[in-house]
Amino acid sequence: MAKKGGFPRGGMQGGMGNLAKQLQKMQEEMLKAQEELAEETLKVTAGGGMVTVVVTGHQRIQSIKLNPEVVDPDDVEMLEDLLVAAVNQAIEKSQAMAAERLEGLTGGMNLPGLGF
Repeated sequence: MAKKGGFPRGGMQGGMGNLAKQLQKMQEEMLKAQEELAEETLKVTAGGGMVTVVVTGHQRIQSIKLNPEVVDPDDVEMLEDLLVAAVNQAIEKSQAMAAERLEGLTGGMNLPGLGF
C-alpha cells in the first residue's frame, strides 16, 4: 500500500542537507580563491614597454612604472593615452583571471552578485 503524503525517509531533508553542505564547501572555496586573487599580480605593458602597470587579482593597481623616455613635456597626451591603455588592459586581464578561477568553482553557474 502506498504511503500517503510526505517524502520518503530522508528524501527531501537529506537532499537539502547535502545541498547545504555543498554550498558551504563552495563558499569556503570561493573565499579561498578570493584571498588568493588578492595576492596574485599581473604585469601589463603598453607602448612597447614604455609604461608598465602591475594589478592584483582584485583589480587594484599596485604600481605604475614609466620609462623616462616616454616623459615628454611637449607630448603629455601620448603619455596619458599610454597610461589609460595600460591600466584598462591590466584591469581586463585581472577580471578575466578572476572569472576563470571562480568559474572553475561554480561550474559555470550564473550566480547573481558575483560580478564575474
